[in-house]
Amino acid sequence: MDIVLIGGLWLNGSVWEGVASTLESLGHRPVPLTLPGQGDGAATATLDDQVAAVLAAVDAAPGRPMVVGHSAACALAWLAADRRPGRLAKVALIGGIPTPDGRPYADFFEVRDGVMPFPGWEPFQGPDAPDLDEAARHELAAAAIPVPEAVARGVVRLSDERRYDVPVVVVCPEFTPAQAREWIDAGDVPELARAKHVDFADIDSGHWPMITKPAELARILAAAAEGN
Repeated sequence: MDIVLIGGLWLNGSVWEGVASTLESLGHRPVPLTLPGQGDGAATATLDDQVAAVLAAVDAAPGRPMVVGHSAACALAWLAADRRPGRLAKVALIGGIPTPDGRPYADFFEVRDGVMPFPGWEPFQGPDAPDLDEAARHELAAAAIPVPEAVARGVVRLSDERRYDVPVVVVCPEFTPAQAREWIDAGDVPELARAKHVDFADIDSGHWPMITKPAELARILAAAAEGN
């Protein structure tokens, strides 16, 4: 199966190298994306440009792919379900949740000179990054790509309720499946509260398991893909 891999803020397709190699060994075809504005030099890219890149990967798949979103890019994976509900086998959400309709995509940190740069490690103290040593933190921060303002502050638009028919697996790194279920049951994740098929997978990592536990994450994704 084609497995489309979408990294979160500040990341390009290279962050999936370890995951991709294991997925290939398990018989899948990984498709790591470098999004417009996050590695291709397009500083004026918009959220619509990123959505178009994801849809192009979905449309290019020979069968029904699984789309994987990490962190903020869980919203992009869910937008793919909204735009192509009949084309997707499944959506996997790693360390994030879908952004509801009408909300900004990722207006989380300060925007300077038209971009949202990596804010440093202070906002990620606690369960997000205990498995990243100093060398890994330095490498990730040094490679971080400032996200264009028109991406971060772009408004998510969802319109096709058939997205709720697309099976979802929530991969839980810095939080547990029990916590994710509580958030959904409490109404804090309205999109997943309405989804008809939601499973959970636990991985003992921080917010970036594709860096710290790529083989384990790949096996989780492969199992999700093969469960269709």
